[in-house]
Amino acid sequence: MSSVNPSDSVAPRKGSLLRTVRAVAWSLIGLRKGSEYQQDLEKINPLHIIVVGLLAIFLLVLSLIAVVNWVV
Repeated sequence: MSSVNPSDSVAPRKGSLLRTVRAVAWSLIGLRKGSEYQQDLEKINPLHIIVVGLLAIFLLVLSLIAVVNWVV
């Protein structure tokens, strides 16, 4: 019997930071093609998505607070 190492069958994900930021931005807006979504799943590191997503939400909240303070 030959043993197959699970890490051998998984290709490393080499997504760029710009690709991750674009994917998170499109996800926040809610517009994304299914084919591009599948490409993102294959190429982007999930940890990068979490970090960029949290940063994007933080910036969104700060910008909303700034707009409210500016209006009021």
